[in-house]
Formats: sequence, C-alpha cells, structure tokens
Amino acid sequence: MGFAALNPSYETLHNNERIGPMAWALLGIAGILEIAFAFCMKWSEGFTRLIPGLLTFATGLSSVYLLSLSLRTLPVGTGYAVWTGIGAAGTAILGVAVLGDSAAPIRMLCIGLILTGVIGLKLVSGN
Repeated sequence: MGFAALNPSYETLHNNERIGPMAWALLGIAGILEIAFAFCMKWSEGFTRLIPGLLTFATGLSSVYLLSLSLRTLPVGTGYAVWTGIGAAGTAILGVAVLGDSAAPIRMLCIGLILTGVIGLKLVSGN
C-alpha cells in the first residue's frame, strides 16, 4: 500500500501543476521565517526576555507550518534541505551584516556552497 492510498489528496496535489510554484513560494517564506526565528532566539537571551521569546515561538511555529504546507507537493528531502539551507545561509549572512560575525573568506565560501546547493536542488526538482 503506497502513501497515495493512505492520503487520497496526495495524488490530486501531485497532479496539479499550478501548486508547484505556490509550494516553492511557501517554502521561501518558511525559510525567511527560519532566519527570523534564529535572530529572535538570539535576542531573547536564552528566553529571558518576553517579547523576543514570544517572537521566537511565533516565527518558529510559522516557519514549520509553512514548511509542512510546501511538503504537500515538494519531495521531503528537497523541501527540508532547501528550508534549512535558506535558514542557515540567511542567518549566517545577516549575522555578518547585522551582528558583526566573521566574514572570513573561507566562511563566506562555505555559505556560498550552501546557497549553491539550495539553488541546485530547486533547478533539478522538476517542480
């Protein structure tokens, strides 16, 4: 018994070509929220500050929810890898720009490799 048999909407979603771009848009927003989640967590100072702590919870929950919506049509490996890649690279880049984190050339090269992987996954996904 395949997954489609357990979830009748699975086949319908996969046969609807118009859902693909929406799934990628939701995944992109989820990735941006993942960046906001990381920054809010930093600013919450170990959840000792109420407003940043609440924002950490809200952005994290929203990010995971949008990821789950995008995974209705995107392959789980691709979706999860792109989501974590956007979050990791985006947080690292903003850390350099906003928090003064190291911008050492090898560090920037590694961030570029993450972004290359994210773009590559999008290009070969077929959606």
